[in-house]
Amino acid sequence: MTQADLDIRTVSLDDAGELLTLRRAAFVTEAQQYGDPNIPPLTQTLDELRADLSADGVITLGAWAGHRLIGSIRVVVEGAKATLGRFAVAPDLQGKGVGTRLLMAILPILPDGIEEVWVFTGRDSLHNIALYESQGYEHQHDQTAGDLTYAYLRKILGDDERVEG
Repeated sequence: MTQADLDIRTVSLDDAGELLTLRRAAFVTEAQQYGDPNIPPLTQTLDELRADLSADGVITLGAWAGHRLIGSIRVVVEGAKATLGRFAVAPDLQGKGVGTRLLMAILPILPDGIEEVWVFTGRDSLHNIALYESQGYEHQHDQTAGDLTYAYLRKILGDDERVEG
């Protein structure tokens, strides 16, 4: 995907249905990999998603190709920390740079005072981990919740990243 092909902007309440559809499509493969069809991105209701989009401290960016929402990422801001989650790219466009573009779009929109950005993914999701590491995130620890083990990665922000992204 070229720069001109992609429009990255905040997801609005009007986009909630399309976002729910994108997340469900994108997270099916993750659920299959871990044998768990009940992961939160697949069980969240439309009303819960709308509430999340309206919540204080939550920013959700979307990537559009024309009128189609093809990727999204959610950021929760807490003090000097931002945590990325619900990172989704349409299955037919994975591996084409959409995810990288979304990750790069996060830094310029973070509020002043954010010192570190965290992200977590399934420990066995090697493509996800490689993507995060390629953008400067470093593995910090693993944590088990139920039957799943998550890898937690962190990026410490320098002055140049806060300004330029």
